[in-house]
Amino acid sequence: MALHIETPLIESGALASAQRKVWLKMEALQPPGSFKIRGIGYACEQYVQRGARRFISSSGGNAGIAAAYAGRRLGVPVLVVVPETTSERARALIAREQAKVIVHGASFQEANAHALSLVGEQDAFIHPFDDPLLWQGHASMIDEVRRAGVVPDAVVLSVGGGGLLCGVLQGLRRNGWEKLPVIAVETAGADSLAQAMAAGERIVLPAIASIATSLGARQVAQQAFNEARTHGVRSVVLSDAAAVAACIRFMDDQRVVVEPACGAALAAVYGAVPQLDGCHNVLVIVCGGVTASVAQLQAWSERA
Repeated sequence: MALHIETPLIESGALASAQRKVWLKMEALQPPGSFKIRGIGYACEQYVQRGARRFISSSGGNAGIAAAYAGRRLGVPVLVVVPETTSERARALIAREQAKVIVHGASFQEANAHALSLVGEQDAFIHPFDDPLLWQGHASMIDEVRRAGVVPDAVVLSVGGGGLLCGVLQGLRRNGWEKLPVIAVETAGADSLAQAMAAGERIVLPAIASIATSLGARQVAQQAFNEARTHGVRSVVLSDAAAVAACIRFMDDQRVVVEPACGAALAAVYGAVPQLDGCHNVLVIVCGGVTASVAQLQAWSERA
């Protein structure tokens, strides 16, 4: 049995307009709180079948929580290496799933390198976004949209390292929707895909300067960069303030709390960005995230 659930697909009156229907794929309702469990759960199941006896993951938040959840469900011990910037809330949520947490380094890159150094012969390394098994698992959300009978004319999603983007593009292809436009949304200061697309090569951000830390990959996966250019992905970069405002508004509209990394995609629809012009049946991936609390969102909102 899959470790993820089939999430609701909701038509939103709050995000719609006279010219546009908006459908919400509610990945925030996954048991660990984000879409990550689709790909990570699938990868963990595959690695167990190949003989893995322990999972080692590097993550500042949702991927680590998903790996810990998958390990607990599968009866496999999990070690998650997080950087010093990871919040106490995120560490506690990982530990609550019975995983061991190691804090190492000032950035994800340092935590990731340390996690890789710990991998032994019977361990499986669970990368937060750069693994074909993850993309295959994430693609299942598009299969569910197709089964529900909804045919979108655009997909809006947030981009961090690019795992969700790769999975959605794979799902579109296998359902015959490869020509659908994809609007990839980032926040300023975590916009490694937008800058890479503008430069024509993968760039490395000097640092993450956004509160949307779940989008905080200083460099997108090579596959995400390649696919974004091949598919003609439409890039959008918004402010932290817009992302947080969208989270607050979504909380009122749908009674669901998401973090700013998810709020970025919602903000693009609330704000009717020009990249959506001509799109009348829009699918939004509500990717979720549990590392931001209501109180923290309100504090960010007041500062913004």
